[in-house]
Amino acid sequence: MSQKVTIIRIRKIASPNINQELQWMGNSLGLFNVRDRDSSCFRVFITLVRRARQNKHATSDEIAEKLNLSRGTVVHHLAKLMESGIVLREKEGYILRESNMQDLIKDLHHDMERMFTELKDVAKEIDLKLG
Repeated sequence: MSQKVTIIRIRKIASPNINQELQWMGNSLGLFNVRDRDSSCFRVFITLVRRARQNKHATSDEIAEKLNLSRGTVVHHLAKLMESGIVLREKEGYILRESNMQDLIKDLHHDMERMFTELKDVAKEIDLKLG
């Protein structure tokens, strides 16, 4: 299984608006891009965040209907969110990896630590082979 973790340092602006906070977090994780003009990926993300708080799965059809998006668009965004390691696909549908944002970020942090440990180990092996 491959996982693509992207971290972008974006200046945080204090905001009482929860959607702006979630947008900043998603942007910092490289989840949304400028091609997403109608914020459909962000809207899919928000839907999953809300469902996760209730420990409920969502199917791509449910998300598409709720957000008035094509199923293809929703599946495309879900694939990107799964690739980033924050969304899981289960029998019942899709769900965030964790039910709260703190645990989600903690899990991603651990994932990155494991990735960097592996990278360091391989780098050490390469250096030894190169002499």
